[in-house]
Amino acid sequence: MTVHAAEFPHRAVPGLGKIHTALIDDAIRSLDLAGKVRLLSGAKMFSLWGEESIGLSEIVMSDGPTGVRGEEVVGGRESCLLPNATLLAQTWSSAVLEEVGALLAEEAADQQTHIVLGPTINLHRTPLGGRLFECFSEDPYLTGVLAAAYVRSLQSRGIGASPKHFLANESETQRTTVDCVVDEQTLRELYLLPFEIVEQDAQPWTVMASYNSVNGVTATEHAELLNGILKQEWGFDGLVMSDWFATKRAAESADAGLDLVMPGPDTVWSTSLEKAVRSGEVLEETVDEHVRRLLTLAARVGAFGEQRTWPTDVPRPDSNVRREQLLRISAQGMTVLKNDNATLPLTKGAGTVAVIGRHATDTVAQGGGSARVRPPHIVSIAEGLASALGPGVTNVDGVETRTRMVAAPASIVRDPETGTPGMRVRALDAQGNVTESRHFDVAELEVAEDGWLASAARIELSADVTLPSPARMRVGVIGPGQWTVTAPGHHESFTVTPHDGPGGGLHRPKSHVSVVPLESGARITATTGPHFEMRIIGLVVTAAARPAAAAIREAVEAAAATDTAIVVVGNTQEQETEGQDKKTLALPGEQDALVAAVAAVAPRTVVVVNAATPVLMPWLNNVDAVLFAGLPGQEAGDAVAAALTGEIEPAGRLVTTFPARDGEGPAWVTAPDAGRLEYAEGPRVGYRGWHQSGAEPLFWFGHGLGYTTWDYTSAQITERDRAGVKAVTVALTNTGLHSGNETVQVYHLPTDDGQPARLIGWAQVSLDAGQSGTVQVQCDLRTQRIWNVKERRWLPLSGGSLVIARGLGDPRITVPLENGQES
Repeated sequence: MTVHAAEFPHRAVPGLGKIHTALIDDAIRSLDLAGKVRLLSGAKMFSLWGEESIGLSEIVMSDGPTGVRGEEVVGGRESCLLPNATLLAQTWSSAVLEEVGALLAEEAADQQTHIVLGPTINLHRTPLGGRLFECFSEDPYLTGVLAAAYVRSLQSRGIGASPKHFLANESETQRTTVDCVVDEQTLRELYLLPFEIVEQDAQPWTVMASYNSVNGVTATEHAELLNGILKQEWGFDGLVMSDWFATKRAAESADAGLDLVMPGPDTVWSTSLEKAVRSGEVLEETVDEHVRRLLTLAARVGAFGEQRTWPTDVPRPDSNVRREQLLRISAQGMTVLKNDNATLPLTKGAGTVAVIGRHATDTVAQGGGSARVRPPHIVSIAEGLASALGPGVTNVDGVETRTRMVAAPASIVRDPETGTPGMRVRALDAQGNVTESRHFDVAELEVAEDGWLASAARIELSADVTLPSPARMRVGVIGPGQWTVTAPGHHESFTVTPHDGPGGGLHRPKSHVSVVPLESGARITATTGPHFEMRIIGLVVTAAARPAAAAIREAVEAAAATDTAIVVVGNTQEQETEGQDKKTLALPGEQDALVAAVAAVAPRTVVVVNAATPVLMPWLNNVDAVLFAGLPGQEAGDAVAAALTGEIEPAGRLVTTFPARDGEGPAWVTAPDAGRLEYAEGPRVGYRGWHQSGAEPLFWFGHGLGYTTWDYTSAQITERDRAGVKAVTVALTNTGLHSGNETVQVYHLPTDDGQPARLIGWAQVSLDAGQSGTVQVQCDLRTQRIWNVKERRWLPLSGGSLVIARGLGDPRITVPLENGQES
């Protein structure tokens, strides 16, 4: 028997560099005001200024929720692509998040990157949130504990973390201007709690302030949050940086507690902060404090004082050790939502299998936006199942799932000059002369304002198409610009506009395509003229769409002729993306019709959901099994195969409550009204609101079947004090046919002041079939308190009972708090 209890460790180690206060004081004294102010804005998009006179080296940052991307959003170096954050969180395992932190630290060190910009610890307030895929969960306690493990592990290896986005950044609609209106008690009990847990249990070296306003004050100028709660009340001794382009005013943000403005070099601080000091709006002592925090960070990451050395033996992203890690982590976080008649796990050789659906071959491994990385490969679900299940597997394409195209895969485009996979990019002057020419081994690139293409009058992309036979193809481009596209028999000019807001041409670039008949060897050329802001551009070459009816008819024929149909459905980067929220939880395209049609004829139907966040399942009662696979990272297909066959038990538990229909649940709307987004549900977010309303969701937070069954035989409180319950001991038995991993969850159901249910602890236990054991669940007092607004202090949550459960939809034992014995 193996028991894994949730842990609440000591604060993080101080970092690589020993922090000498005298050294920092000397450095600050040696700098004039202009020199200090210069250090407090970024030097470039993802780096900070060095200063040789004081021994300060350049500090490099990278986005990092699902991998260490490096400075380039696309086309940069290959990096490990991890499972997305909700899939990691579905493990409910601090040990897994510690392993993730260690992996990210190694990847960062290999890229000579000092700070990884993550984790994202905003909550899943509404399932419509576009960026939920890179956040952990709807519960502040689960989010905080997992994030602390990630931060602690990362920083113990000398790489800084940056929990984000502080604060109340739970939706993407109008994210740079929205005013999130949240009452004080809800802020304290929900939205501040994960940051508080991370600060207390892991001591992050940086925190990132968000774009939005909170109760009328923009986050980068929010003195109550930054100076008051974060720095003074919690004792945060790290650095507060802005989200990119989030800082609006110099004096107000500097006085509120912001320490660093990103990106640089030109910011509101670089142009206005020195003037604000000289005019008396900002004290120079305030600037000194910001510099002190910056130099403390630099010491911790080995860029000031004691300088760090970088390793040379980090495993490659496609190495066996990395592939094993990522496959294992991904598979064990996958969640079995339904499994009638023990349909799963599948057995190799036990009949024929038809793998159906566009997501089987076009598997979505990551979300869109700044979290995106370039992986060494993505194993499709079709490839993984063919490898695991053998020759009895056939693949059938499904219905269309994308309306916004992605760049052509390198497998079908070739550089016209070298003949190697990828495309040719040329910079042209005003007369059409080539000033520079480069090969790209992917069919997209980032155009930066300070990059090699910045001075080009026009940019030309070209590639030769490799096809097995003549075909009708969608040909065009992604990315904003005024475009001309040519192909044999085709010439077209058009404009693609960026989305509104920061990164509108970068995070989810629009596309434009036309259907063109092509033969192998056909050359595609696209040119674009005047520059927009930083953007991604690329070539699109993909098969022409076919009618949904034809795709469904082909799937039905295959399903009727097989023993098991595995239908793979899901979302794309159009739904799971930074900068845009969803309008519906329905699967895109005609995927629901596809599942229903297959289920009507197949002897057994298994649905694999390739999505990070809740989706509607109108066909649920008609299928035999459902595996929620998340966005599984670079080893996606092999991880799905390992989960479906039971090679690795998909023991994940949901981190978000699934509504059965659009519009259900305690919080739904993401769109502000006249610029204000009211969190009217208060603390009743997710399962808390569902439970208090008495309504039944499709699947509860914490739900997950695994591959065995469990009997909870007893529970008792074994440690408590006046502030609450500190430990509960639970006895249970694996009553199924397989060994399994169970996540024992403890919820407090209060009776006072209409407070909602809340998770207060969990622990995990591994038992063989028929084996019994006990597990001690450590419960956190930070979850068992109420913020008293009038007295501005915490009061203990009293009364009620504890429920020991497999999610609130499957309670097993109730323990009244009066006597601590089960009932």
